[in-house]
Amino acid sequence: VQLVESGGGLVQPGGSLRLSCAASGFTFSNYVMSWVRQAPGKGLEWVSDTNRGGGTTYYADSVKGRFTLSRDNAKNTLYLQMNNLKPEDTALYYCARPKTTRGGSSWHLYDYWGQGTQVTVSS
Repeated sequence: VQLVESGGGLVQPGGSLRLSCAASGFTFSNYVMSWVRQAPGKGLEWVSDTNRGGGTTYYADSVKGRFTLSRDNAKNTLYLQMNNLKPEDTALYYCARPKTTRGGSSWHLYDYWGQGTQVTVSS
């Protein structure tokens, strides 16, 4: 199993970024997928989940209305569109595969995750 995130970078407050996560080594369409993040010196924060088909998504209150999670099962890829970014969104963002049907803010809830992509929101 491999999860490879990309798309992070430095952006000004109010800006946008689109993260991608390329999955391989498993049948991507059979699994719920999540985005989580970890800011420097802080614990893991769950961001969003999508069900296997992508038709149902869940968001943390801190990103609701600004972030959109989607997936393309034909391309084995997970996306996170992030708009109206704020300095408090600065973190290392990971895609992760939950062990069950939902993610959360603890690494033990996931069986695989990528190396992360850095998002920095600063003027």
